[in-house]
Amino acid sequence: MGGFAEYELVEGDDGGQVLALSGPYLVSTIGSVDEELRHLDGPIARVDLSDISEIDTVGAWVASTIASDHEAEVTGASNRATRLIEALKGSRGEEEVAAPRLPVWERVPDALGNKVFAARDGVFGVLGFLGALIAAFGNLIRHPRRFRWLALVRQLELVGVSALPIVGLMSFLIGIVIAQQGAVQLAQFGAETLTINLVGRITLRELGVLMTAIMVAGRSGSAFAAQLGTMKLTEEIDAMRTIGISPMEALVIPRILAAILMMPLLGFYAALVAIVGGAVIGDVMLGIPFYTFLARIQDVVPIYDLWVGLVKAPVFGLIVALAGCYHGMQVKGNSEEVGRRTTMAVVSAIFAVIVIDAFFAVFFTEIGWG
Repeated sequence: MGGFAEYELVEGDDGGQVLALSGPYLVSTIGSVDEELRHLDGPIARVDLSDISEIDTVGAWVASTIASDHEAEVTGASNRATRLIEALKGSRGEEEVAAPRLPVWERVPDALGNKVFAARDGVFGVLGFLGALIAAFGNLIRHPRRFRWLALVRQLELVGVSALPIVGLMSFLIGIVIAQQGAVQLAQFGAETLTINLVGRITLRELGVLMTAIMVAGRSGSAFAAQLGTMKLTEEIDAMRTIGISPMEALVIPRILAAILMMPLLGFYAALVAIVGGAVIGDVMLGIPFYTFLARIQDVVPIYDLWVGLVKAPVFGLIVALAGCYHGMQVKGNSEEVGRRTTMAVVSAIFAVIVIDAFFAVFFTEIGWG
């Protein structure tokens, strides 16, 4: 008898087959014979455990399962084996593995109701966060010395100055694409020169600010959520409250102010770079001199298009920063929550920006700035 589980089928005194198990029947040794034992041909009259040197719960379960499957009698069991087999009676493991599932006509309304309640909780959470933000602004107005100017300057650098290269590159390429595709379509009507109108109006009025807001949401909004979420997870924010520092005043307000202040500048910068990209395409493809393209922009683009973009920019900045800070402050539980909330911050910010932009489009059209 070695250190492995073994078995043998022998003929008993009464003529029936006897399954004689021998060796250690432990979880670490039974793997070599488990598959063979499962496929034994019957009938088996008795399962003999007298030659088993050691046995644990797995070995007892195998012996009792074989005996139950073949309606055999277990003999030669030690006291330990007997206790284990008795404890395992009725636990054949044939229960349903999958959880019961409701039919689709019940699951869909249930899921929809959960989504509605989750949206309601989200609205209440945002309103509460806005209230806390307004209260923090009021405290800073009454006590201006508590405002953290260095934190604001740092966030202005991160949100605005550091974003100039990527925003500029994106806007330049967008200007090129708009001019090239617009020229191809307008050429069918012999109106290639209207490409100047197209590039100027769409970049100053819509795409300059909108694409910048999307870029800031993906860049700074996600950073706000991840930074605040990590601080919340490591209990730094709780430590700030303990020593009497308001997280809203020290962390949230500088980020929101930085986004509000830098978005008009970034949006205007993006529109200018996009116009330059369009002028490059006009010079290369349409034969419109570069400086003539830029000079013509002043004649064909009404000044209110510029104001439309500048009015929308701080609102977009507020939405992006608010989404990032709100979701960052909601992190709790584990590090996976940081990634989930960061994703939610970016998605909700972009969605809200596009929705608000649609409302702005209708509003400005109604007041004659269409």
